[in-house]
Amino acid sequence: MADLSGPTASLALGTWSHHREGEPREAGSGAVEQGPVIELHAAGKTYRTGSVEFEALRGVDLAIRQGEYVAIMGPSGSGKSTLMNILGCLDVLTTGQYRLAGDDVGDLDEEDLAAIRNHQIGFVFQQFHLLPSLSAWRNVELPLTYRRVPADERRARATAALERVGLGDRLANRPGELSGGQQQRVAVARALVGEPAMILADEPTGNLDSASTEDVLGLFDDLHAQGRTIVLITHELEVAERARRIVRVRDGLIQSDTLTSGVAA
Repeated sequence: MADLSGPTASLALGTWSHHREGEPREAGSGAVEQGPVIELHAAGKTYRTGSVEFEALRGVDLAIRQGEYVAIMGPSGSGKSTLMNILGCLDVLTTGQYRLAGDDVGDLDEEDLAAIRNHQIGFVFQQFHLLPSLSAWRNVELPLTYRRVPADERRARATAALERVGLGDRLANRPGELSGGQQQRVAVARALVGEPAMILADEPTGNLDSASTEDVLGLFDDLHAQGRTIVLITHELEVAERARRIVRVRDGLIQSDTLTSGVAA
């Protein structure tokens, strides 16, 4: 696998690298010993339809440190998708607090939230969300287009991101010319191209066969080993166990929060 390390990430609301020289790293895990990137305090989310209210999250407390690889699990209706939307700044809390890189997300307007989504979070979805008419490198460059990065730099960075996920020889291929696993690699490259603080993956193997699933999970393993912060939403235990920590959600609450057997002592 190609080297998946990247330069320091410059963020909209703060600046830190995914690994700073001289800072300790947990042996064998890629985790960095420092303050949380994600902090949820008494986080609640209530949806209202007419006179009916539904509590999707109920007083959730959660902290995720830079460099951690965390899987969030739960059955349908458990609140894990709502939690993902909150972490990804796709939705906002009804009650409580969400701090990302030390900044209170609740104080931000939609324009600021969009900037966070574009600069600080790399999204990987089950459905890939690639544009079928565009080549792999043009799909990958899209987040940089929204940042108004010059064309030459966009092409260079998209090419480098695809090379980092092992698709340097597929730059000109459109999604329909790629396998499911390769399409998901393109999606991961797109998530990486902006050097985000966090990779947020929502059921990233849900549409893949077993061989492609192993391929993509191996890529996440490599990213974690290089110090990336990865939050993986899944309902599959075998997928979750590739992470170093599993947070189980049920009825809008955190049911358990445990380290996996793969964590170095």
